[in-house]
Amino acid sequence: MSEDQGNALFDAVDALLEEASPADGLPEPAERKRLREAGSLSQERVADALGVRRETVSAWEAGRSEPRPPQRAAYIRLLTGLSAKFPPPQSIAPQQSVLRAITAPAATPQSAPGSAHKPPRGASD
Repeated sequence: MSEDQGNALFDAVDALLEEASPADGLPEPAERKRLREAGSLSQERVADALGVRRETVSAWEAGRSEPRPPQRAAYIRLLTGLSAKFPPPQSIAPQQSVLRAITAPAATPQSAPGSAHKPPRGASD
């Protein structure tokens, strides 16, 4: 076997290993889109940088397909860099409770038992 054939063989095995590695740092599709948009990058710019079509990036972000080597490693690197600059938002649970507090109807004070609402003086005179 020549050295070129050996290199090609190992390159093929490395590509298989990369594909078989689900925990390689590739975020979920929605997070891919969030990161790209947070970085003010268009799908076209990402596609140009990775040597793919814009439709391919769109498919990756929609979860219709997954990036394959060698673009996969480069895409992960891009997303990792964007994630460092634009970390995921914190849990929205506290924000929801604040929103509920703001939008909840105000509590009405209740009058003391036995007291009736009295009209202002001079109103019935």
